[in-house]
Order: sequence, then structure tokens, then C-alpha cells
Amino acid sequence: MKYNIVIADDEPITRMDLREFLEEEGYNVVGEASDGFDAVEICRKKKPDLVLMDVKMPILDGIKASRVIFNENTAKSIILLTAYSGAEFIEQAKEVGVMGYIVKPINKPSLIPAIEVAIAKGREIEEMKEEIVTVKDKLESRKIIEKAKGILMENDNMSEDDAYKRIKN
Repeated sequence: MKYNIVIADDEPITRMDLREFLEEEGYNVVGEASDGFDAVEICRKKKPDLVLMDVKMPILDGIKASRVIFNENTAKSIILLTAYSGAEFIEQAKEVGVMGYIVKPINKPSLIPAIEVAIAKGREIEEMKEEIVTVKDKLESRKIIEKAKGILMENDNMSEDDAYKRIKN
């Protein structure tokens, strides 16, 4: 199964080249944006597996747009594309939590492996988030059972074992 991808770059030629690369490899390009604001809106509607996001864009830059997308959980992973390799951009990218950072010019031999790894890591993180929710739910249930057991033990002068058996029935 190939994945759904959104391309966000203010350069039409770059978007066209990326779309061509991706479609040749069998990926589904489900949206294109020329600024960060549109990228956020497309992600809200399409919930892609991956966003290829330029850092420097009008209205809302790629770092800020990535932060919104991650906070809203509207894409599984993001790779930043940029002409800038300065430490400040890399630090910002790490803080936001993107899965990759590719310095332009972009070529297919470096892009495709980065996409595959980013999508795999995004899916792993999504699974971990689901596991965390399950564990939290179990923990809350356990706390309720322990509280009920304590009440039964105190009010009805029961042993812990008897209180637990009573709750089970």
C-alpha cells in the first residue's frame, strides 16, 4: 500500500517536481499548498500519512504549520524541506518533532528512503499513543476497583480477598 502525502512549498516548480517523483513511486498526492496556512487546512481535511513541508513559506512558515499539524494530530509525520541548514532551523525542527529534514536540492534517491522511514516512525508513534490511552484506561479502572475494594473492606469489615471476590460478582 502506498501512502497519502501532502506537498507544501511556495514554489510551483518544486511542488510539480515533488508530485512527479511521488506519483512515479506510487504515492498518492492528496493535496498541495503554497503556504503553511493552506497546508494546515489540507491536513485537517485529508489527514495524510506524510507532509513534505518547506520551511520558508508565506503567511505561516513550515515550522509553525508543522507545530499546528502535530498539535491537532492531523498528519502522521512531517518531513521539512529547506534550502537552510543552519543550526537554528535544525533546533526548531527537532523541537516541533518532525520526522525528517532534507536540504534542497531534492533528489529521488534521498527523498524516497526518507519518506518511507518517516511514515514508519509516524505509524510507530501513533501505535504508542494508542497503547498509552489503553494503559491509562486500565490504570483508571484499576484505581476504581482498588477504591471500591477499600470501601468494602472498611465498611463491611471484609478481607481484601473477599472484597475483590464481591466486586467481581
